Amino acid sequence: MQRGVDQTDEQELDQARPGGGQQGHWVLASLGKRVLRPGGRELTEAMLAAAEPAGRRVVELAPGIGVTAARLLDLQPAGYQAVERDPQAADTVRAVIGSRGQVHLGSAEQTGLPEASADLVVGEAMLTMQSERGKREILAEVRRVLEPGGRYAIHELGLRPDELDEQVKEDIRKDLARAIKVNARPLTLAEWRQLFDEEGYDVEWSQTTEMALLEPRRMLADEGVVGLVRILVNLLRRPEARRRVLGMRRTFAAHRQELCAVALVVRRRP
Repeated sequence: MQRGVDQTDEQELDQARPGGGQQGHWVLASLGKRVLRPGGRELTEAMLAAAEPAGRRVVELAPGIGVTAARLLDLQPAGYQAVERDPQAADTVRAVIGSRGQVHLGSAEQTGLPEASADLVVGEAMLTMQSERGKREILAEVRRVLEPGGRYAIHELGLRPDELDEQVKEDIRKDLARAIKVNARPLTLAEWRQLFDEEGYDVEWSQTTEMALLEPRRMLADEGVVGLVRILVNLLRRPEARRRVLGMRRTFAAHRQELCAVALVVRRRP
């Protein structure tokens, strides 16, 4: 059974990251939203099916509130380790996985894990938040941690089409930074592919879908009726959070033609 953010978790997250400067994903988590990935539960499931975690040594980077961690464990990997830089988030994931895996405090670019200690690394909604240099540092660390031939599965925010004008890209990045309080730098699918190729990976699978994180139909599919009602009640009770969520939704809607969700599974070259 997957464990989301319960009422106590919501209060703790809210107290730990108060105010209008709170990063967008923590605003949503504090309201009770469990699925925080741009392509929703459906794209995560497609990514995991392509990555084939069963029987593999799995490392998850920045597991957030542990929804994908729980799903990965359902798929019976040979082992599960998570690397999370936020101590409170790490405690949340530990509560989700119990004795079935380990959670380490660390960063995606310096995991502290042994070389060639994983067959599969999973990361969602994390690379997007990095600069180009930061992305490359993380890909280098993942390459170090992966066994030669191992896989890296990502689920991130994307831009479309591949020929999107550079000024439009920059305008979108600025709007996202204002809305979610993170310097998000999404890439087109072609740019994601090029980045992995340059860092020593071969793309085995990719898929894109609509970026509909805050649209009613997607929220119902991701959260269920009870979860959606919980979020709506919390929004009514918290005007500042409601203002932030409406601002994020307006930004996503304004760029709905250019924003998308993208998932890739890549293989580390020997």
